[in-house]
Amino acid sequence: MLAPFSLGRTQLTLAQWHLVTADGGSPPAAVDLPVHPVTWFQAVEFCNAASEVEGLPAAYRVDGREVEWDVSAAGYRLPTEAEWEWAARAGTAEPTYGPLAEIAWTAADSMSGPQPAALKRANNFGLFDMIGNVWEWCWDYADTARYADYRSLRGAGWDDKAWSARASVRRGSAPDAVLEDVGFRMARGAVGPAGAGAAQGWSAAADRERAAVKGPLPVGWTPLRGL
Repeated sequence: MLAPFSLGRTQLTLAQWHLVTADGGSPPAAVDLPVHPVTWFQAVEFCNAASEVEGLPAAYRVDGREVEWDVSAAGYRLPTEAEWEWAARAGTAEPTYGPLAEIAWTAADSMSGPQPAALKRANNFGLFDMIGNVWEWCWDYADTARYADYRSLRGAGWDDKAWSARASVRRGSAPDAVLEDVGFRMARGAVGPAGAGAAQGWSAAADRERAAVKGPLPVGWTPLRGL
């Protein structure tokens, strides 16, 4: 069961990015395009900056590459994977919340980049582009046993085939990776008590347990140490 939370109707746009990061400069062209490429670290820093602008407590404590989530903070943050998938499915049990041609920008549209937000049909929760356009960073590690500090991506991008453009598909990448088809969508809301290391389908203890691989490792596995 998930605690109530808020989620952006669209992927973060250039206009929204400019409102927080610009210092009186001119707004960018194509303001309705989703911000891309953006690293996981940049997304986290932006969430904290947006919280500061609105006078909200920051969700993240950042110390270099170390990031801690205060689940009691009401500020902006990245959704957990459980939150993201619940919001994407919007009460449906199907791989997508409608025919891809109606809801998502994918490889079938033969586009060379992301499209302005909210041009295709929203899901039952009124959320646009939960599938397609750009992949979206989530809070969770992709797999602490196999992929070290990789973080999760959900939703697919404008050049992904239909098999990849589904609510259940997940991808991961390094938190400092610059990937052309990656953006993010902001969540907001306190979802647990201060000091809790678990919320909304995520658990720090589970991350540590998964990373504590003993014995010979399968080829390519790189457990995250020091959790």
